[in-house]
Amino acid sequence: MFHNSRGFTLIEMLIVLLIISVLIILIVPNLGDRSSEVHSKGCDALVSIVQGQVDVYYMENNSYPSNLGVLVPIYLNEDQLSCPNEEALNYSVNGNKGIVSAP
Repeated sequence: MFHNSRGFTLIEMLIVLLIISVLIILIVPNLGDRSSEVHSKGCDALVSIVQGQVDVYYMENNSYPSNLGVLVPIYLNEDQLSCPNEEALNYSVNGNKGIVSAP
């Protein structure tokens, strides 16, 4: 009888698949938790950019814009008016300062 000892047995392959499955089950939930953190950091960065453009508008026009839509298309693109999670940025003029904030 001829015996080939160079291959993997079915049991060995099932054990490897089981280990890979367990690793995937442990890793995937952590990736979901990170996406909200990434969106939050992206929104904070966008607030800083838009606040900078509001200040540039003020330096050039000696007044703050009445709303963020005024900054399009010269200072901002249309897609920069909302965070990566699709929520619109908040904007208000408090006294003599235009304030941009995250939703």
